[in-house]
Amino acid sequence: MNLTLIGIAVLFAILDWIAVARKWQIVEYVAKPAVMVCLIAWLGMNNGMAVPLLWFTIGLAFSLAGDVFLMLPKERFIPGLISFLLAHIAYIIGLNTTPIPMTVVSLILLVLVGLVSLRVYSRIAQGLAASGNGRLKMPVLAYTVVISVMLFSALLAFVRDSWTPAAALLVGFGALLFYFSDCILAWNKFVRPLKYGRLINLSSYHLGQILITLGAAIYFS
Repeated sequence: MNLTLIGIAVLFAILDWIAVARKWQIVEYVAKPAVMVCLIAWLGMNNGMAVPLLWFTIGLAFSLAGDVFLMLPKERFIPGLISFLLAHIAYIIGLNTTPIPMTVVSLILLVLVGLVSLRVYSRIAQGLAASGNGRLKMPVLAYTVVISVMLFSALLAFVRDSWTPAAALLVGFGALLFYFSDCILAWNKFVRPLKYGRLINLSSYHLGQILITLGAAIYFS
């Protein structure tokens, strides 16, 4: 498994983080989508056009669309939200090619993810109302439910017998970073600005996507 394109994706990600920190907007316009393009190309070279890996390729493609919508000079939040919603749905399908294991650990994971998501959404909903964006409560709620299911599905890799520890660790930790990045984005946008919020959001997002891609490729290849 040649990792050259993964290395290039990491370099573009780092360049994007620097561009955000230094406010190099033109560089960001190139570096940010380049990360997803590299991941899509790499996955395509590693059986990414065949089911079930195709679902992860589709997820990356929707993520690329979301990246573009959210970095346009006039941000398109709703199209970006829908794009990432579809990306998470694609990941959910790809992660659940076998039945959900009904175990005590699965139930504990479900409860933990549900409680955390409920707490996060509750705070973001307050921020939406306070900032005059109450109309976004339902779309953000739908997104919160879907990303929570994606995270739960990824964490289930640890209790699925078919997943190797390495693949499960990559996918699980990657999904956790992706989830965290979305929480930071929403918090930074609707609750209160965080110091280095955008940088934290993008770095966790890129690392999450890279780890999910690697873990899925290792498991399904």
